[in-house]
Parts: sequence; structure tokens; C-alpha cells
Amino acid sequence: MPDRLSGKRIAFLATDGFEQVELTEPWQAVKDAGAEVELISLKSGEIQGMNHDEKADKFPVDQTVDAVSAGDYHGLVLPGGVANPDNLRTDAGAVAFVRAFFEQHKPVAAICHGPWTLIEADVVRGRRVTSWPSLKTDLKNAGAEWVDEECVCDEGLVTSRNPDDLPAFCAKAVEEFAEGQHAAQTA
Repeated sequence: MPDRLSGKRIAFLATDGFEQVELTEPWQAVKDAGAEVELISLKSGEIQGMNHDEKADKFPVDQTVDAVSAGDYHGLVLPGGVANPDNLRTDAGAVAFVRAFFEQHKPVAAICHGPWTLIEADVVRGRRVTSWPSLKTDLKNAGAEWVDEECVCDEGLVTSRNPDDLPAFCAKAVEEFAEGQHAAQTA
């Protein structure tokens, strides 16, 4: 349905080192469903995408994390890549931005290494999630139930393992964004 997300604004939070396809495919899926999308980052200008360990394209940043709030958006997407979430989770503003989506019961979709930022925001305790396999122990230590599945949805929190899971991830993210707030999606 091309207008399923009409009137909704979805934030994509990323910085240098994000896995390009994990931003571009969900971005297109959400946009095709009618949402307005914005790229939020730690700095203004452009951020560097990656194709695994090779530099890919640069993308223009719409807003910096210090200039926005979760209240401005209906949902959040966290692409993976190794450097991207590792840098986001060390930025207090980015962590607070992510946590605020949970406090406001809004859907969040994180793929691959994206859940690293969720750990730092302390929002995975008691939640069923998946991720890139190397995050399994980190997520379990943060109190999550980690499973090896293509796409997991737990009360508005959508997670997937890797780019191969993007079709299921994108479809479920759009569905959760369309549903809106989830009472059990909380910090």
C-alpha cells in the first residue's frame, strides 16, 4: 500500500561507517509506503556508507541529533555496519534519542550491528531480539533473549541479522510504523 505511512515521519540514525544497503533499502521501503524520512547524524554535512569493509557512497545529513527529539518522529531505524553503531553508542545525545523512542512507546527497527546502540540505551532487557551473531553475548549480557531468526518483532521492536534479511526486516518495520505506538514498547 503506497500510502500506508502517509503523514508519518521516520528517523534514520546513522553516522560514518553504516552498512549502506541497511540504510537504503529500509529508507526506500518506508518512503514507498508514504512516510517522510530524515537522516539524523552526529554531525552535519555528509556521512560515509560502507559495502562491508569498502567505502561506498556519501549521504547528506538532514538533521543533527542535538537538533531533534523523538517527539518529532513516529519511528526510528538503526542501520548496522560496525563503526556506525560503535560510534553512536558512545554519544550521549544519540543514546538519549534512541531511548526516548522507547519511553514514548514508538516503534524502532535495528538491523545487524544496530542493536549495539539499543544496549547502551538500556532498552533490550527482557526483550526477544536478533542481530549479527557477534552481538549475541552483548545482547544476552544486557538482559535480552537472543535468537537466530531472520526477523524478530517484540512489541514494536524489530530486529534482523544481516542484509540477507532486509526483505523481511523492511516489511515488518513498515507494518510496525503503520501500527504506531505499542504500550509494551518501553524503556
